[in-house]
Amino acid sequence: MNKLTTIGTVALATVLSSSAMAADFNFKFQSSDPSGDKNFQVQKEWVERVATLSSGRINIDLLPVNSVFKHTETLDAIKMGILDGHITATGYFSGKDPAFGLIGNTVGAWSDTSQLLQYINYGGGFELMTELYAPYGIKFIGGSTTGVESFVSKVPLNGVEDLKNLKLRAPEGLVQQVFAAAGASPVNLPGSEVFTGLSKGVIDAADYTVFSTNQKAGMNDIATHPVQPGFHSLPLIDISMNQKKWDKLPADLKEILIVSVRDFAQDITTQLKIADQAAVKAAKANPNITIHDWSSDERKKFRAIARTQWESFSKKSPNAKKVYQSVTQYLEENGLL
Repeated sequence: MNKLTTIGTVALATVLSSSAMAADFNFKFQSSDPSGDKNFQVQKEWVERVATLSSGRINIDLLPVNSVFKHTETLDAIKMGILDGHITATGYFSGKDPAFGLIGNTVGAWSDTSQLLQYINYGGGFELMTELYAPYGIKFIGGSTTGVESFVSKVPLNGVEDLKNLKLRAPEGLVQQVFAAAGASPVNLPGSEVFTGLSKGVIDAADYTVFSTNQKAGMNDIATHPVQPGFHSLPLIDISMNQKKWDKLPADLKEILIVSVRDFAQDITTQLKIADQAAVKAAKANPNITIHDWSSDERKKFRAIARTQWESFSKKSPNAKKVYQSVTQYLEENGLL
């Protein structure tokens, strides 16, 4: 690095540091994603946008997963005032209340990101999340998601009937319950062992992640019958912060944060969808890969099965029952169940 570059770097760091100190409000948020993930990069873009929209009055220091607390502990960290906020998957707090697990990933409920975002913004989800977070002293600013997860499979899957006796990897809890109810045989495997499990025949399919990530990891090369778009998993991602610190913000900055989160939701789902589209195109060019897209009827069949498990899960707490009633009412009113 030459002298001029060094001087420029130091000057930039000084400007950024001065900008943070000059901000009226400085907040420390933690993400549930590692710094190398695309998700985290889009979150950083949101932080920069908030600074611009607020004319530098809000500065958010966004930390990657586990920087200060484990991803399952940020709720307590915000309540204690050690963190000011988080960007995280709501389902991580199901240990606090099963309601967070049910609204965080209502398995089988959503076939498209727009459906979940419409529920959160216009179908009662925002108000419900506000109520669920209130006892923890946390303000729900807004919700987002990533993308409907693809389904990895070594065998053709064209509908619910094909799930019977299917040996698949799925995380414990509601996801396994739903697949078991559909006739599949769920297996406990950490995400790090999915590729090996498929390669060695330990499993025939897996609930893993979005299509572009699967394609990049080579999953579709060994499990050549992916289901895309997926039919099962779409996580709720929430951006929230300490209620007392939220209350100290002037009205215009509160509105900037609320609107910016809606923009963030559109931004991240669009960017990941673009990545998935490119990955699907690459997969279709491979004659060994066959992509399966379930019909709306088959998706509704899966939802009907999933609903029995949502109902079972809803009995675990009064708040979980509220989530069940809210989500199912929305799905019924919109012809999705």
